[in-house]
Amino acid sequence: MPPPFKKNPPLGPGRATAKQRVLAAWRGIDLAPEEKARTNSASTPALVLPRILKELRMESRRAEAEVVKVWNNLIDPTITAHAQPTGLNKGTLFVTVDNNVWLSEIVRYRRKEILDRLHHSFGRELIARISFRVG
Repeated sequence: MPPPFKKNPPLGPGRATAKQRVLAAWRGIDLAPEEKARTNSASTPALVLPRILKELRMESRRAEAEVVKVWNNLIDPTITAHAQPTGLNKGTLFVTVDNNVWLSEIVRYRRKEILDRLHHSFGRELIARISFRVG
């Protein structure tokens, strides 16, 4: 039975393996420090994924998609036919309305009702106010 595989002991500064010494002699220059600097230090997905999701703002995008989904089920269909949420930023829900007549109707008579329903579904932290625009 062959002896168990042994790893090379860690090398101290200035100590090279036989392979590194042979390569350095053959090349005429020791490139070990440069080769070591080029190696990629791989990170586990568990370390990288949270940072990527934060950079892509996935949590806020998920919340926006949820608002659009609930909007169509929560708000009166006559209103949803003329007004749709288009964005969510820092507690403000942006809603695009198709014309000035419906904008006036919604802002004057339905704004509080819509905001109360959204507060009930999502809380005041996610949606603090609504901004309606003609678009």
